[in-house]
Amino acid sequence: MLGLCFVLLMVALDQTVVGTAMPTVVAELHGFDLYAWVGTAYLLTSVITVPIFGKLGDDHGRKPFVLTAIILFTVASMLCGLAQNMLELVLARALQGVGGGMLVATTFACVPDMFPETAQRLRWQVMLTAAFGLANAVGPTLGGFLTEYLGWRWVFFVNLPVGLASLWFVWRYLPAMRRGGAASKLDWQGALLIAVLLGSMQLLVEWLPLHKPLWLMAGLGLSSLAALAGLLWWERRCPNPLLPLDMLSHRSLAPLFGLSLLLGGGMFAVMYYAPLMFQGGFGLSPNQAGLLVTPLVVCITLGSILNGRIVTRVRRPTLLLALGLLLFAFTSGALGWVDAATEHWLVAVLMAVGGLGLGLLLPNLTIFVQQSAPREQLGVATAMIQSTRMIGGMLGTALVGVFVTHRYVAGVNALSTEPQWLAWLRDPQILLSSETAARFEQLTTAARINGGALLGASRLALVDAIHVSQWLVAALVVLGLLLVRRVPHVELRDVKTKTAVIHD
Repeated sequence: MLGLCFVLLMVALDQTVVGTAMPTVVAELHGFDLYAWVGTAYLLTSVITVPIFGKLGDDHGRKPFVLTAIILFTVASMLCGLAQNMLELVLARALQGVGGGMLVATTFACVPDMFPETAQRLRWQVMLTAAFGLANAVGPTLGGFLTEYLGWRWVFFVNLPVGLASLWFVWRYLPAMRRGGAASKLDWQGALLIAVLLGSMQLLVEWLPLHKPLWLMAGLGLSSLAALAGLLWWERRCPNPLLPLDMLSHRSLAPLFGLSLLLGGGMFAVMYYAPLMFQGGFGLSPNQAGLLVTPLVVCITLGSILNGRIVTRVRRPTLLLALGLLLFAFTSGALGWVDAATEHWLVAVLMAVGGLGLGLLLPNLTIFVQQSAPREQLGVATAMIQSTRMIGGMLGTALVGVFVTHRYVAGVNALSTEPQWLAWLRDPQILLSSETAARFEQLTTAARINGGALLGASRLALVDAIHVSQWLVAALVVLGLLLVRRVPHVELRDVKTKTAVIHD
């Protein structure tokens, strides 16, 4: 369990430090058009690999895949830190996503393997919550500190010592467990169709506002539809499907997968674009932005601990899902109102409320799925709840990125100035790089133009774009209450004694 905690610490630390560092990364490597791809490339490859290795772990045991994933994730982290341009960083993040997907698919499923009883499993999951909390507590602040004082590359290099520690603990102590019976043949055709479907959808979303050739957009659309049709046709006929369609129609599991999809989109939209608003819109340093994001991720842990204390004591555990959605929607909506004059303590409180909401949502979705899924499909079901969250994050990050870019450019184009200066301002990178901004002001001053005022108006345009995007996220999260109503009752209490199965 300590080895699994190190694994989760490494993955969670990577997710929390990268968001804070991203504005600085773009300022140095250029290529704001690839900003969202740093996140979505990781999510895309993770989504593809999670169901594959969830199934392989069910058949062959999880330990070999955990060890392989740790090595791959650590090497990819080093490549991210060595990237010389945005394209190299995106490709390294894609490789890192393969390792991350393997870890997600196997690590969470190791716990019910070792502790099949619900009471034991919930007790031991406190360790994973603590590891996740440690990463959340130090991640944003550490990311801001490393970016500001040592350089953004150390945001990725910090994974190396954690990866080595997790490799040793898992290799030395994690038992090699596998279920009996012959291993089934892996559904490689299904994996290929999933990759084509998600890849085509991602490119279509990213390129649609860029006015790419019509034939290219039509080809991606047809590719997505053909892959979806082929996937549905094949998985119904495959004797051992990678994506069991009966799970998607399962009365208990289907609404949980829908909530996970919705939650992933909202969570990543906030975690990637709140730091952009704080740094590009408000002019804060990476360290200051990291301090503002820290309450969100710290309170995910506090919410998870609180959830562990009460989830088995309430008669209707699904009410915690509704409460979590409302808290997170409140934070997302409130982010649509904060501006540069808002007190930092108030922003921190708002972020903390959202963290508590996520703390009630994230562990409960996993617990409810593991409680409802058939034992022989436990690994696949656990992988699918993680996959749907990643798919939501991938699509949410991409869609919000497209919306923010489009609205920001429209706001800049509305400024009353010459086209040559608008060309500078259309790239939000100018708001993230002090050197580029200084050069712009120098040129505009020589031309007797108030460059400072243009930069200020551009910052307001960026803030406005992110504000509206967060309101849309809040509205979608509130709609998730309709899915909560469809989640059947999940029994987590001891039926014989009518007392909770967990007391500490």
